[in-house]
Amino acid sequence: MPNRSPVELSAEVRSVRAARMTPDDRRTAIIEAVAPLVVEHGREITSRQIAEAAGVAEGTVFRAFGDKDSLIQAVVDHLLDPAPFHDALRGVDPEDSLERKIEDIMRLLRARFAGVMGVMRAMRGPAGGSLPSPTRYVELVVAALQPDLDRLAVPADDVAYLLRLVTFASAIQPFNQEREFDTAELASFVTRGIAARPTPEKES
Repeated sequence: MPNRSPVELSAEVRSVRAARMTPDDRRTAIIEAVAPLVVEHGREITSRQIAEAAGVAEGTVFRAFGDKDSLIQAVVDHLLDPAPFHDALRGVDPEDSLERKIEDIMRLLRARFAGVMGVMRAMRGPAGGSLPSPTRYVELVVAALQPDLDRLAVPADDVAYLLRLVTFASAIQPFNQEREFDTAELASFVTRGIAARPTPEKES
């Protein structure tokens, strides 16, 4: 048997590993490997780049997805999937302080918005389909805030929408550039407002 180069041996190992995967596992592995390149290059990504990132032959990619556009859409769907965001929200401890929970929720929201907008920039517009309903997000925030309902000046579901609104604006660079507010500052603003002390009552 002729000696094979390290590159040839590596390709053979990858081929054996790929053969052991189920079709769904192979699709998932390709999607996760290619996702950063899709965000970087958008639809200009080449089949060769996809195959190299996934560590498989181009033919394997096309057998798994049919064509490049189908793969790109699968990657976009993966990146926009709200399930990981919801899982992270479930990790917010209801027993933490209200201030800590608000900051944690806003940090997760900022990461989520940054990811979504990164996909939209890569796709040069809406990334196909509509964004998921906020219903599950609101339910998870309300659940985290249950121990603090008596401290809230507005209903807990309104808090969820307000956090989303404030955080979305902060994730848009031109709106948070001249004076950049970090998540802790935004959380403090939401929980304490801008007034240092109550407005004095006017004498009649």
